[in-house]
Amino acid sequence: MKQNVVQAASSPLTGIALKVISVAIFVGMSTAIKLAGQVPAGQIVFYRSFFAIFPILVFLACRGELRTAVTTRRPFGHIMRGLAGVTAMGFGFYALTQLPLPEAITLNYAQPLLVVVFSALILGENVRAYRWTAVAVGLVGVLIVSWPNLTLFTSPGGVSDKAAMGAVAAIIGAGLSAIAMLLVRNLVHTERTATIVLWFSLTASVMALFSLPFGWQSLSWQQTALLVAGGFCGGIAQLFMTEAYRHAEASTVAPFEYTSLLLGIVVGYLVFGDLPTIHTLVGGIIVIAAGIFIIWREQRLGLERQAVKKASSPQ
Repeated sequence: MKQNVVQAASSPLTGIALKVISVAIFVGMSTAIKLAGQVPAGQIVFYRSFFAIFPILVFLACRGELRTAVTTRRPFGHIMRGLAGVTAMGFGFYALTQLPLPEAITLNYAQPLLVVVFSALILGENVRAYRWTAVAVGLVGVLIVSWPNLTLFTSPGGVSDKAAMGAVAAIIGAGLSAIAMLLVRNLVHTERTATIVLWFSLTASVMALFSLPFGWQSLSWQQTALLVAGGFCGGIAQLFMTEAYRHAEASTVAPFEYTSLLLGIVVGYLVFGDLPTIHTLVGGIIVIAAGIFIIWREQRLGLERQAVKKASSPQ
């Protein structure tokens, strides 16, 4: 099977710009879905996945890879990734309909922290004390953000059941998303990026249809347009994100994922009138700091390994 050759990092500024664009489009996707109102999560997953296929197909056609896009030797691996991913999306979209946009975005930041935990527990990766400490601190930040919605010890009427369920769903979704990322990490050793993205959109669309008997609802034309727009945004954002990692090192562009918190606060205020709470601001800063520390630490370790390798290589 012909494999995609990832271009060497050559333009960090281009990679950063593409990453910021992808983050902004993902926030636009979340905004469109939230504007659609109370829609069953399975129905949202279908629109998000199915209509993401079209920009992906256009991208593949432009690269001349359309004919072999779904060719794979590991269909079971793609299906497992799709199952984990589509379940994560379902929980995430449910949380998005129940929580203010900044809170929903911030709680999703538990995902990269949980990837570290699951990498150690499931893949047996060597996780040092620095990274464990950063994970613990990051999860404290997530707890700070979610606490007003999770606590059941406030006065009656202080916190709605929907908000509490939304916070729980966001954390579960982040955990399932972390598992999906581990599956992707396994797939990238043999599969092209385009193949992984397309297989996920196809399997997620099919799996979402199984939620039909649980009560899809009739949509207005405005809701339909918003959900279709959300799907297109999701597909386009995935493409920009993929291209970002072709132009710059992961450690260079990854910290810019956290610009979504700033964009979420701005959009939440301008579009939905959501004011960020002190819990969101303090917890968000802690989560972002923990994530950036992990990235910085891994970059330093990478430089140290390169120095040792260079010193030990024959002159």
